[in-house]
Amino acid sequence: MTLCSLRPACLLLAMLSAVPALAQQGPDNRRPWLNSSTAVSDDPRRVPVSPAPRGPEGSLVIRGGRVFDGTGSAARLATVVIERNRIVAVLPPGVNQWPANARVTDAAGKTVMPGLIDLHTHLTYTEPGVSQQQENEGESATLRGMERLRFYTESGITSVRDVASVGNAPFRLKQWVAENRIPGPRVFAAGQLITGTGGHGAEELWQTGCHQQPHAAVREASGADDWREAVREQFKRGADLIKLASHYSRDEVAAAVDEAHTLGLKVTVDAETFYIQWAVEAGADTIEHPLPRSDETIQLMARKGTASVPTLVPYIYIFDLAGGYFGSTSRRFDFSKDSNFEMLRKLKRAGIRLGVGTDLVSDWFRYLPHAYITELKQFVAAGFSIEQALVAGTRTSAEILGMADKLGTLEPGKLADLIVVDGQPDRSLDDLRRVSLVIRDGHVILENGAVVIAPHVPVPEPNPKETVPGRRW
Repeated sequence: MTLCSLRPACLLLAMLSAVPALAQQGPDNRRPWLNSSTAVSDDPRRVPVSPAPRGPEGSLVIRGGRVFDGTGSAARLATVVIERNRIVAVLPPGVNQWPANARVTDAAGKTVMPGLIDLHTHLTYTEPGVSQQQENEGESATLRGMERLRFYTESGITSVRDVASVGNAPFRLKQWVAENRIPGPRVFAAGQLITGTGGHGAEELWQTGCHQQPHAAVREASGADDWREAVREQFKRGADLIKLASHYSRDEVAAAVDEAHTLGLKVTVDAETFYIQWAVEAGADTIEHPLPRSDETIQLMARKGTASVPTLVPYIYIFDLAGGYFGSTSRRFDFSKDSNFEMLRKLKRAGIRLGVGTDLVSDWFRYLPHAYITELKQFVAAGFSIEQALVAGTRTSAEILGMADKLGTLEPGKLADLIVVDGQPDRSLDDLRRVSLVIRDGHVILENGAVVIAPHVPVPEPNPKETVPGRRW
C-alpha cells in the first residue's frame, strides 16, 4: 500500500477514476440512458414521443440512379427504397425487392445523395426595406423565415441549423415543418444568441415604437449565474443547441457550456482571438467562422475534438460588397478574404472536423444555391476533394449537429432525407444547381425543381346529430 492510497483526497481521485464514461459531462451524456425501444424526437433533444408511425403512408423507390451515399464511398448504381420516413434498403442493380404498390421514380442518369445540411443560418434575419419595428416583430420574422425555407429547399438543403432568430419564430417554423404543414428543411434551432452585455449582436439598441430594446434574437447576460439562466431559457423554449458569442469572461463561458452539456445540448460559439481559446478550454463543441485565433488554440481544438464551421462565403460577400466589416467591436482586427482562407487551410491541416454553413444574412439567401456551392468550392480549394467536400456538407455536418445516427448518409435505418441531382455533383459541384427532387422525412417537398404542397383533403362538414355540448371553438 502506498502513502497516497491512505490519503482521503487520493482515495477520492481513485474512486472518480473508476466512474464509467456514462457519468462524464458532455452533450450526449443522457443518450446512453435511453431505452432503445423508446421512440424519441428526431432532433438532438431526444424527447420521448408516441410510437405511432411517422412520415407518409406507403413506399417510395428511387430506382437506377448513381447513389453517392455520403459515407465516403464512390458513387455507384443502386436503388433506394423508402418506407414512410425511413430508408429501408439500398439495392444493387437488378434487385427489385420492394412493395408492389410502391411509387417508383426513375433516376437513371441522375445522382441520388443525402440532403445537404447548412449549419449556420438565421431564418428571421432582416433585409433591406424591413423597418426596425418589423425586424423585431414575431409575425414578420416568421414570414421571413417561411420564405427562406423555400430557397433552402430548392437548393437541395434538407436540414438547417438556425443559430439565432427572433423570439419563438424558429421553433414555430420547426414545428410546422415537422408536421408537414409547410414545406421546408428540418429546422434545428438555438433560439436566442447569448452574449455579454454589449457583446456581438447587442452593440446597439433597436427602436420599437417609442421604446428602445435589445434585438429580439439576442439575449444579453452578465455573470456566470445569468449565463446559466440564459441557457435554461433557450432550453425551455425548445432549443436543439446553444449559441454563445463573445464577449464573456472565462467563468461565464464555462458556466454556459457546463449548463448546456448538463441539459444534453451541444454548444457552438461565435468568437475571435483569445475568446476562442477560452471557449475551447470550457468545452465548446463547435467554433463558428474563420476569425483569428492562435496556433495554440487550433492545436487545442484538435486535441479536444472541437469542430468548426468556417463560413467563408459571407465574408467573401462582405469584402466584395462593403470592402470590410465595419461597426462591430467583435470584428476589430485585421482580417481579409485571404486570411480567412488561410484559417480554413490551418484548420484542415490540424485535422479539425469541418462542417458547412453559409451565414447568409441580409437578403443573401437569394444567392442560393450559388452561395452553398461557393462554400463547398472553398473547401476544395483548401485541399478537399469534391467528394470530401460533399461529405462535409452531409455526414460531417450531421455529426456536428448530433444527428449522425439519423441523418447525413443514405443507409438503411436512416431518416429519408435525400435529393436527386440532374448531373454528377461528386465530379462537378456546379451540378448542384440542378436539384430535381427533394425528399425530407419521406415527404416529397420538391419535384421537377418546384416546391410541392400537397392539396388538402376536405373533412366532412359537422353532423348536427353529433354535436358535442359545451365544445369550445
